[in-house]
Amino acid sequence: MGGRVVILGIYVTDLAFRASRMPLIGETIAGSTFAMGPGGKGSNQAVAAARAGAEVVFCTRLGNDAFGDIARATWQAEGIVARATSVEGMATGAAHIFVEEGTGHNAIIVAAGAAGTMDAGDADAIEADIASAQVFVTQLEQPVDAARRGLEIARRHGVTTVLNPAPALPLPDDIFALCDYVTPNETEAATLTGIEVRSRDDARRAADVLLAKGAGAVIVTLGEAGALMHSRARSVFVPAFQCGPVIETAGAGDGFTGGFAAALARGDDPVEAIRFGCALAGISVTRPGTAPSMPRLAEIEALLGAAAAAG
Repeated sequence: MGGRVVILGIYVTDLAFRASRMPLIGETIAGSTFAMGPGGKGSNQAVAAARAGAEVVFCTRLGNDAFGDIARATWQAEGIVARATSVEGMATGAAHIFVEEGTGHNAIIVAAGAAGTMDAGDADAIEADIASAQVFVTQLEQPVDAARRGLEIARRHGVTTVLNPAPALPLPDDIFALCDYVTPNETEAATLTGIEVRSRDDARRAADVLLAKGAGAVIVTLGEAGALMHSRARSVFVPAFQCGPVIETAGAGDGFTGGFAAALARGDDPVEAIRFGCALAGISVTRPGTAPSMPRLAEIEALLGAAAAAG
């Protein structure tokens, strides 16, 4: 596929519990399954992009512990170049993921651990990597200062920038001028703009707010409906791909962002890159886990080819 994607973000080990419902405070309920695996938005996006054919560099911080060993083994297996600093005396991040049986919907608690100490210096340390990339991606699970510096460096070197504003946080307006693409989901768009997103028209109104703050284009992901790209030049809705029963949605947003970045890096038109990201996400929700659910390039291309043939 080709193209280099540099991602700055966090790794956490996912601890996923599946049950019929969330317990109440003070209540203990029986779960049906438990699974442990690699996660963290940045790391998940790196795995998605690598499996989609991109050359990927991932920057983060880890603890010197067993979860850190899982992280490094994951990246090595996926062919991801890791720029991961070990922080003595701090744990690698972890995430509690509740998955609702029957729907695949999830609720997540993330503790960033060592990655929560990231700062602008982490981005400075990978300037050469960023400068040689086609696309730079970051999120908000690590401190905003690190994300901002990465965006500034990418902009200085003419690298396409993607900000996935998750988890949703109030942001200074001037950060949006550093972003070629901002990729919130409905909840994140509402937090950033104050506009509740229940429809495509709502998504356009929310996107207009972010465009006014300086974003180049806004892609509002709309879950099982698809994604809306809204810029000053055009507004395009891309429907989701229905690939079978939904098992787990926890990795879908990361899959979309990683796939979108990989497709942009190889030179795809933004709308085609969104379609590619939607296809990747559509396959991922039919499988358990976050990073482990990400499909390979051949699977994504087969789905896109079948959709094209069906008209």
